[in-house]
Amino acid sequence: MEQRPASKRQEWKANWRLVLTAAVGFSFMSFMTPAAGIFMGPLSKEFGWSRTLLSIGISIAGIIGMLGSPLFGYLLDRLGARRLALPGLVLTMLATASFALTNGSVTQWTILWILWGFAALAIHSTTWSTAVAGAFQAGRGLALGLTLSGTALAQVIVPPLTNWLIMSQGWRAAYLYLAFGWGGVALILSSLFLFDARLKGARGNKEGISEKSLSELRAAMPGLSIRQAWRSSELWRVTIATFLILTVTIAILVHQFPILLEAGASRTKAAWLASLAGLAGIAGKLITGSLIDKYHARWVGGITLASTAIAYPLLLEGVGSSTLITIGIIISGYAAGTKIQLCGYLTARYAGMKNYGAVFGFMTSMIALASAIGPVAAGLSYDRFGSYTLLLVVGAIVSLISGALIFSLGAYPEWRDEPEY
Repeated sequence: MEQRPASKRQEWKANWRLVLTAAVGFSFMSFMTPAAGIFMGPLSKEFGWSRTLLSIGISIAGIIGMLGSPLFGYLLDRLGARRLALPGLVLTMLATASFALTNGSVTQWTILWILWGFAALAIHSTTWSTAVAGAFQAGRGLALGLTLSGTALAQVIVPPLTNWLIMSQGWRAAYLYLAFGWGGVALILSSLFLFDARLKGARGNKEGISEKSLSELRAAMPGLSIRQAWRSSELWRVTIATFLILTVTIAILVHQFPILLEAGASRTKAAWLASLAGLAGIAGKLITGSLIDKYHARWVGGITLASTAIAYPLLLEGVGSSTLITIGIIISGYAAGTKIQLCGYLTARYAGMKNYGAVFGFMTSMIALASAIGPVAAGLSYDRFGSYTLLLVVGAIVSLISGALIFSLGAYPEWRDEPEY
């Protein structure tokens, strides 16, 4: 006898702990991006390094993510999120703590980032979004929004916390506290509550899969084959829009702290403004998650991505007053909080769940490529021209292009009912 799909309330009652765990886990993977800007000052002062060199670490990790994400997406579809996330968290904690050993050697700095990049592969957004997307159908948009609010959570906590740790304990101790404190919480929660509903019987049930083999379960899932996904014009538009907007977004996020200093904020005020951007990002994820469960994401996403064409010019040196800088950082933070969320949701809607891990793994590789290009390009631009003006102007143009690509998406495919587990 056919079972009716679970309601939003039923899904949330069964899986809210999973969403909380995924958000905290993703925040641990994400915190190095906003933290990079806070560490720039102390590392530059101690070792005399340029902005380009200080930015190159995020770019190295991005290249590793670009190359490794498709493989990890494939493994996710076969092993599940838990088997990848738990060892990934342990390795990422150790890799993060190892930055406390930095001694001024460029070779060592490069190796540390390579190690971190490989460790973090197992806890990229694909891991957490795959687990959550498989556990939700009716409330998937909001669930993914809360999961991916991990990045915004990191943006809220990291700037003031890291600045305080550096000023009170020193930058080496700051790496250790962030690694084992934040990472330890993520590891405990994941040990207790992380599971992959696609491989675990009924949603929220941890009893194990039924008599069907894993391959039969995957075959029964609705969605595109890898070949069909590769030919989907909607998925390509999502990919291109995501790559363009995140190249700029991640560049600005990494350099956000010095951008605010250049705009006229003090170091303490810049830390709190960066935290405010993170709060706006959480609001963006919650509001967007609710909206895309009710309205087509092309309208919600198109407007949101285009909105930073207003925000970035307000952060230009000498343009904005204190009030305008605050408005600009709120709009920027709100939009930044939605971009990976929109990509994950649109991937699920246009590709289905059959090969979600592999398809979103490719999307994640494009996000990683954006992470590789954006920060170092921003550093090169600053070292060449002495300001962030070019970055912010280009960012406004890219925002309009990306928004237009999302606006152009067609109707969602009509998948058959989600399979019963």
